[in-house]
Amino acid sequence: MLTIAILAGGLATRLGPITDGVPKSLLEVNGEPFAVHQLRLLQANGIRRVVLCVGHLGELVRRAIGDGSAVGLQVDYSFDGPALLGTAGAVKKALPKLGDAFFVMYGDSYLPCDYAAIGRSFESSGMLAMMTVFRNEGKWDSSNVEFEAGTILDYSKETRTPRMHYIDYGLGVFRAEAFRGLPAGKACDLTELYTDLLQRKQLAALEVRERFYEIGSPAGLRETAEFLAARGVSQE
Repeated sequence: MLTIAILAGGLATRLGPITDGVPKSLLEVNGEPFAVHQLRLLQANGIRRVVLCVGHLGELVRRAIGDGSAVGLQVDYSFDGPALLGTAGAVKKALPKLGDAFFVMYGDSYLPCDYAAIGRSFESSGMLAMMTVFRNEGKWDSSNVEFEAGTILDYSKETRTPRMHYIDYGLGVFRAEAFRGLPAGKACDLTELYTDLLQRKQLAALEVRERFYEIGSPAGLRETAEFLAARGVSQE
């Protein structure tokens, strides 16, 4: 199974003061840090190696999670350094630890999908990257993908159209080559990279049916806790 990079270096501004001294990935959800729930899900889906890309309060994450052995994983770390590098910049810095092909997901996402099937689909695509998409219809967040017959026709987080019924699910698969042209040590965003790859016809797509959960907002945090509790994932 491919290694997965988890982007856990953001400032979590939407959550307000509850993340002033605690990284978002360490927020308690049903008695455990959210990152533990996330890592346990990945382990259950066959992931064996994780690279946590951290920045803001990243040392706290390393102290809490350690080498990952407690959840049956091998966890390594890549630190942004003095300045935050953005989502794509953080992945670029972590490339030496990720191999030729790898998953990328966000540190505030809980994605109960079939990772092995997604990895196989990416390998068969022959492209530099693949975006997973979910038919969202604007329900859980703003839809930002026009997707038809297995192909992304348009993608934008800035300019939405009525034809965008899907959303970027939050799990990507990349070849290291996709990041080679990005400037080292400078902030850059995955959105920009996805857009560039789409224009170059190097972005595959796969629809997933399981909805996403996230802790990036107070409402998302509550909903994720309820979802996990309903699955019996609680220490209380």
